[in-house]
Amino acid sequence: MPTDPRARRALRLASGTALCLAASFGLGLPLPFIAPLLATFLLARLHQPLPLKACMGLIVLVVLTTSGGLLLIPLLQHTPLTALLLVAVALFLSFRRGLRGEGSALVTTFLVIGLTMISALGSLEFALALAVIGALVQGLLLAVLALWVGHALFPEPPGATAAPAAPPLSEEADWLALQATLVVMPAYLLALIDPSAYLAIILKAVSLGQQSSGTPVRTAIRELLGSTLLGGLLAILFWWALGLFVHLWMFFLWMLLVGLLLARKLHGLRPSRHSPGFWLNTQVTMLILLGLSVQDSANGQDVYHAFAVRMSLFIAISLYAGLMVHLLASLRQRRRGRALAG
Repeated sequence: MPTDPRARRALRLASGTALCLAASFGLGLPLPFIAPLLATFLLARLHQPLPLKACMGLIVLVVLTTSGGLLLIPLLQHTPLTALLLVAVALFLSFRRGLRGEGSALVTTFLVIGLTMISALGSLEFALALAVIGALVQGLLLAVLALWVGHALFPEPPGATAAPAAPPLSEEADWLALQATLVVMPAYLLALIDPSAYLAIILKAVSLGQQSSGTPVRTAIRELLGSTLLGGLLAILFWWALGLFVHLWMFFLWMLLVGLLLARKLHGLRPSRHSPGFWLNTQVTMLILLGLSVQDSANGQDVYHAFAVRMSLFIAISLYAGLMVHLLASLRQRRRGRALAG
């Protein structure tokens, strides 16, 4: 019988995320929480190391997809309504492409980031958008390195089967893509008002838009809000634990511990009534809040006020996402009822 690979996958996820966190903050990279975020996505979804050619292709793909947002900057400055409609349509097509199985979730994520975060930052300052693209590329390089190190330390056991891919949702792709678009657009509008203040909410909205796809309505609403609240609670506990002894290696060790707890749930080593997406979004929320809090502390800003504002926004966008899931599900049921009655 083949060995169960879930334990090694959990170890790879936790250790790779912790390594990226320590390396990005230790090297002083711009937006240092980006690297552990990307490592989380890669290690949770890829169970084989990427060949060098594939890594180079992925980096080129990231540059191309995120740079697409730069083309929207002149439209946002001169014809904002046209630009907003174009972004909404492009978001819908990007989400639908991913839901139909025509592209990976990671590519969809970068497409959405390019359309929203990069264009919003570019409308404020073009150099700032270029700097964020550079930060994404640097973060991806660290994440790929963590993937290689993780597989070197914890290789897949002989005879291990690949995790089954999620089936494409061809019949519901249009509705779910519309749902994800409606979740992301308000965060994008807020970011256009003040990109630097609402940068985190775009990343949160992108995560929520993908998490809410393909799950039952009640489950989706519960998981959207629950993962946000749990991620915020873990960020608070992590910050308190880190304050006991402030050191980069303690940052690494605490992330390793928390990552192991979440990875065991995500890979099913500990029974859970929540889906893997719930635990993935919990870790994403924690990393965003914690990473920005560490940056606030280093810049001499009020950490607790900034955390309270971000957490309030995260809860608000999660409640809004749950409302969109409920409204669109009700609309679909009505249309099906009318179709059956006709």
